[in-house]
Amino acid sequence: MTVRINRRSLLATGTFGLGAFAVPGFAQAPNVTHQQGFTHSVASGEPAADSMLLWTRYVPKDGGQVELKAEMSTTPDFKKVAAGGAVITGPWADHCAKLTLAGLEPGTRYYYRFIAPDGSMSPVGETKTLPDGSASSFKAAIFSCANMPFGYFNAYGDAAARGDIDLAIHLGDYFYEYKKGGYAPDGGAVDGRWPEPVGELIHLADYRLRYASYRADPDLQELHRRMPMIVQWDDHESANDSWEGGAQNHQPDEGDWDNRKDAAIQAYDEWMPVSDMPWKAYPIGDLATLFRTETRILARTKQPDIAPLFKEADPVKALIAFRDGKWMDPAATMMGSDQENWLSHAMQASVKRGAKWQIVGFGTIMGKTIAPASAMDWVPAGAPAQVRDYMRAGIVAGKVGLPFNFDNWGGYPAARARFLQSAQEMGSDLIVLSGDSHNGWAYDLGHDGKPAGVEFAGQSVTSPGFEHYVSADPKTVAAALVSANPELKWCDTSNRGYMAMTVTPERVSNDWIFCNSITSRTSQARVGHSATVDRGSNIMTA
Repeated sequence: MTVRINRRSLLATGTFGLGAFAVPGFAQAPNVTHQQGFTHSVASGEPAADSMLLWTRYVPKDGGQVELKAEMSTTPDFKKVAAGGAVITGPWADHCAKLTLAGLEPGTRYYYRFIAPDGSMSPVGETKTLPDGSASSFKAAIFSCANMPFGYFNAYGDAAARGDIDLAIHLGDYFYEYKKGGYAPDGGAVDGRWPEPVGELIHLADYRLRYASYRADPDLQELHRRMPMIVQWDDHESANDSWEGGAQNHQPDEGDWDNRKDAAIQAYDEWMPVSDMPWKAYPIGDLATLFRTETRILARTKQPDIAPLFKEADPVKALIAFRDGKWMDPAATMMGSDQENWLSHAMQASVKRGAKWQIVGFGTIMGKTIAPASAMDWVPAGAPAQVRDYMRAGIVAGKVGLPFNFDNWGGYPAARARFLQSAQEMGSDLIVLSGDSHNGWAYDLGHDGKPAGVEFAGQSVTSPGFEHYVSADPKTVAAALVSANPELKWCDTSNRGYMAMTVTPERVSNDWIFCNSITSRTSQARVGHSATVDRGSNIMTA
């Protein structure tokens, strides 16, 4: 089924909170008619052993304030209510409602629903609390980078239908902030999947409308309905390559950056099943602790820019001076000192309490990655000058040991070293999860010549990877990248999908799930690669 987003049905809701949606798959409850009621199904997040945050959106007929009741039960018929509560929402929150219900049992699957004052009910959601005490296995599906114009969200649909996933983790780029056509296929959006609004996201109404548009997608709705999600933002929830004081995709004529950033954060807090805490630890019994981080707009210093160095009389000499000087600045940070301190202490507490694994989610890749000398061979003769120049610069930088991406941890080597050294010193069995690159990667992370952990970096849901910009055989690209980068053990640069990670006391395994297509809506997917790490090794065994 082709889902087409209709501007008329979305515009009032995104701007004023007065509408609902008549898009197929948008509102699945039988009581939803016209432009009122439960408009975006339900979602859950912030799981704990004894509590869960629940989310929905409800627009009353008068467009004003409304009080909703919520119920949770271990059975879908709700004959026995295990927990309940009430929440008030209205246009000040774009009619989004969130509340946390406590008193739940650990490791238990619950059903939940919201009830409106007129007796109408939301779709029934499913969620699962985290285990407490001894846990033998836990499975998470991991996502990043969903660009609606590039195709269908089949990764979401596949994970939702599996039945063996305990938790979804989204590492950011839940949507993209660009105007219509700003970052999309050359031939236009797949099946007309243009999200609203048509302009770039600048103001609060814009960000709200983009969430409303994305959450109209039936596969994303179903993923949220079927399992809890731990979610964190990366850059496109605000603007491309954002940092504390600005963004590559924020221009002077677009107003004050702080206002735009505040608008992005407010809409995110309204529309996502997430607490107000910018970072958090989630104990998974004695099995692991999962850490949600913020590495983008609260404390990140500006990314290094090596482009001016290529205008010097001797670019190589300038790059070497940069490598040995400014690049190593200990003040450059992804997280800021407060979060660095929190994460170090929280990980130490996890190790001390006997958790087998410390699993840290970052928006961007930590593994060291340079461009191989053969990378220009990948670029087709007719490629845009921007692509060719970027590749040439990356090759020259790589020859002096500099990464080709300074927007990830490659731009912050001192901060990276602090994190990995801290993990080594506390004796952590470290798993890093990351997204952002649109491609699949598996790294053995090292510091000071010794293992520090492993990194599973996931491919995008739909956003294009290397295959969009180069013409070389993906196997050739992968082989060259692995050969040039000692930490990199495997990569894939041509498939879209998600990761499925299984955690047991003695081993963590990760599957890179490749969707057979994103240009048509299909449930067909396959395991493209698997990797495992044994406890106590901090290196991959496969």
